This record gives sequence, C-alpha cells and structure tokens, in this order.
Amino acid sequence: MANRCLNAYKIMWLFVIFDLPVTTPEERRYATKFRNDLLDDGFTMMQYSVYVRHCASKEAMDVHIKRVKSFLPPDGKVSMVFLTDKQYGEIINFWGRKIEEPKEKPRQLELFVDW
Repeated sequence: MANRCLNAYKIMWLFVIFDLPVTTPEERRYATKFRNDLLDDGFTMMQYSVYVRHCASKEAMDVHIKRVKSFLPPDGKVSMVFLTDKQYGEIINFWGRKIEEPKEKPRQLELFVDW
C-alpha cells in the first residue's frame, strides 16, 4: 500500500471568489443562499466575497468543487482557486497597517495500518 502521508504539498486550500448581482430582492436571495451554502459546506469567509476551505487531499477538494458547482446562482461570476498548504502558509494578511498572524491550521488525524 502506497504511503499517503499528509504533507504541505498534498493538503489543499480551496478558495471560492465571486461577484454576484444584488440589485433586486431575488438576486440578494440567491447571493445569500450561495454564501450560506458555502458556510454549510465548511467554508470560512475570508472577505465578503472570498471564502476558503481546508481539504485534506486533492480528492477531497474535488468533492467540494462539485458541491459548489451544484449550488451556483443563476447569475454572477464565481471562480475557484486552490493552493497547497505550503503556498497557503505564505499568505501575508494585513488589517490596515498591522500584519495578521495566520490562523491555526485544522488538526489532522493520521491512521496507521500495519499490513
């Protein structure tokens, strides 16, 4: 059985970046539902139209990409971008002129099977 160690190059971060119309009440409902669907799928709001989710592998990320596609609103632009954990760790965030410390990464559970 191949060694499937979790490392900074296999763990992925999936970003959903979007610009949705909110001119009419119906458009606002679609935009709100889309944001809520992202939250329900484990995404965290990074900025108002930027949500991010930790994925333990490329395969897990593919599952979430399919889910996001399933609840796309009828209008607007939605983009999905992914980074490895290593790349994500290099993000520099600013709040005004103050650098924000990175949030603690989710803990990983590794199971070892002795065949």
